[in-house]
Amino acid sequence: LQALSTTTCRPFDAARDGLALGEGAGLLALESEDSARRRGATILGEIAGYGATTDIHHLTQPHPEGAAALAAMRKACAQARVTPEQVGYVNAHGTGTPHNDSSEARALVDFAGNAADRLQVSSTKGGLGHLLGAAGAVEAVVCLMVLTGQWLPPQLQLAQPDPLCRFRLIREPT
Repeated sequence: LQALSTTTCRPFDAARDGLALGEGAGLLALESEDSARRRGATILGEIAGYGATTDIHHLTQPHPEGAAALAAMRKACAQARVTPEQVGYVNAHGTGTPHNDSSEARALVDFAGNAADRLQVSSTKGGLGHLLGAAGAVEAVVCLMVLTGQWLPPQLQLAQPDPLCRFRLIREPT
């Protein structure tokens, strides 16, 4: 795919040039609330809404306007009965590739609308690299850590944000 960075992975940075591969794994136990309560489990989170789409724009590149990502976010919020203004944090895919990050930035700005300047965003790939098949599970674990620990992970390797990023890229852990 010729998508590897020659330096480091810099999601949403104006000078980003590709992704960096990482290694990792995440494990989540998904079960019904009734089942978890019956066995006395500590419930860390709930999947309140889910939006799945596919991007058939190109074999390896997303639609430049982020159409599929935008549709997925809207579906998830509709299912969860949440408005974009109620979303406080997005764990972005943020691969550090020019096409993906600009597409995702456009989708996030369109999604948030007038609330874009309040939407807090970061991608873990600047610190962990792209974990490929494990990325979704690890990022779900990060989101649970955000919810339970009340902290927001910073966007590592960010020097100069891309002007398309009209949302709040988290620069320091909060």
